[in-house]
Amino acid sequence: MSTPVLETRDLTIRFGGHVAVDAVSCKFEPGTLTAIVGPNGAGKTTYFNLISGQLKASAGQVFVKGRDITGEPAPLRTRAGLGRAFQLTNLFPNLTVVENVRLAVQARAGQGASLFSTWISKRDLIDKAQAILGRVALADKANQKAAALPHGDQRKLEVGILLALEPDIFMFDEPTAGMSVDEAPVILDLIHHIKADSSKTVLLVEHKMDVVRALADRIIVLHQGQLVADGEPAAVIASPIVQEAYLGVAKA
Repeated sequence: MSTPVLETRDLTIRFGGHVAVDAVSCKFEPGTLTAIVGPNGAGKTTYFNLISGQLKASAGQVFVKGRDITGEPAPLRTRAGLGRAFQLTNLFPNLTVVENVRLAVQARAGQGASLFSTWISKRDLIDKAQAILGRVALADKANQKAAALPHGDQRKLEVGILLALEPDIFMFDEPTAGMSVDEAPVILDLIHHIKADSSKTVLLVEHKMDVVRALADRIIVLHQGQLVADGEPAAVIASPIVQEAYLGVAKA
């Protein structure tokens, strides 16, 4: 049996007497998109934070490609191949759109985080940053400051930064939250494109079930911090417990 690209074993975090994530064990394989669903407060974003290193686990382990990264901080997890897009945007607000992406491209190339040190001699990196802006429909806003962008464009920029880092594991926390009906397809098409790459693994926290149905190969359901369902989308969505408790469908 091959080693999963990402695995959590009995992953747990407690805040005082409250167990927010309760011994969640799950494996994720390349070439798959797993949607993580559940009611508000179920532990979905907290589970993401434990995987990506924003929170320290009370118990349990996180493995990337078989290596235990439980004790590593978030930047080292990024280097290990974890890429995280946040529910709330995580940008350099006083830099321009293209500068935000340039920094990520430069970091991925292993050339440090200085904004100006290597750009004149690295036209290929500049071109790459510009190409990424085209993919997220922000090429016409390259020279605007990130702070000046409307919320939907800030979400696009964050996804652009994630693309620039070229992770093996993409983690999206409600990527279309706050976007208009016209804006959301840009991000959903990008996620669909990432999913088509058999070397990439995608985790998606999403409340919109039409998005989940369109993208997911697998759904896992969290409730009160526990993993209560895991399987193919049709089977999970059709299960009575999920219909009633997590998708807001009452019993007939």
